[in-house]
Amino acid sequence: MALPFSTVRDLLRFGVSRFTQAGLSFGHGSTNAYDEAAYLILHTLHLPLDTLDPFLAARLLDEEIDAVMKVIERRAKERIPAAYITNEAWMHGHRFYVDDRVIVPRSVIGELLQDGLQPYVADPDHVTRVLELCTGSGCLAILAAQAFENADVDAVDISADALAVARRNVDDYELEERVTLYEGDLYAPLPEAKYEVIITNPPYVNAQAMQALPEEYRHEPELALAGGADGMDIMRRIFRDAGKWLTEDGVLVVEIGNERANVEAAFGGLDLVWLSTSTGDDNVFLIQAADLPTL
Repeated sequence: MALPFSTVRDLLRFGVSRFTQAGLSFGHGSTNAYDEAAYLILHTLHLPLDTLDPFLAARLLDEEIDAVMKVIERRAKERIPAAYITNEAWMHGHRFYVDDRVIVPRSVIGELLQDGLQPYVADPDHVTRVLELCTGSGCLAILAAQAFENADVDAVDISADALAVARRNVDDYELEERVTLYEGDLYAPLPEAKYEVIITNPPYVNAQAMQALPEEYRHEPELALAGGADGMDIMRRIFRDAGKWLTEDGVLVVEIGNERANVEAAFGGLDLVWLSTSTGDDNVFLIQAADLPTL
């Protein structure tokens, strides 16, 4: 029996229709059915991920069509994030290995690291120590090491599984000498130190929002998402001790998703600076060491 598809264009059309019909949710690298289908097709066919048009009319082998169809059906039926199917996530031009031991990297703090957090960090070349809390796959620690070329970066996570993924990524980027991974609860496993920069994308999803998460997000580790009743459980603990670990002119940078209202309810009165990113002006804030509460 003749196969119903023969070209990349055929598969792209089918993929978009199939994903739309299935009512999939996006947000793990793609924001719509077209981009997701294009990515999965190009990845499966081992084609450049940024070059679709020249291949649209390419006629495919039967085994290539079969491989793509299996990927499309898996994404549609199981609602697994595409990154878990391909075992890769792209963030700010960098590729990271991922699997379901970690949430899919998507932090917009990476955008802010591209210019070394200026103007809040006066001279990125003078930064010598950076800390990332709740590192997960290690992607932000790696981007921080690239942004602050003279800094050593410590990265902490409570999950041994997550740190195994982070180790693979650190090794892939050959940063073993500059990025040190610690297993433990926030600051607990760290040796005594002072950091010019602390960054974190902690678990912050509030309890009500956790109940409403699309199925795709339920494939991610709950430990890395759930932040308690108001989403601020981990954040309160980060704030409580951050002043002990920052230099006098240090900064704490926190990604908080859609939880700005809960942040301001929990930490109202503190001098929080909300930073502009591609996702808006409400997802990341910065606070100077001098403005942290003294407890």
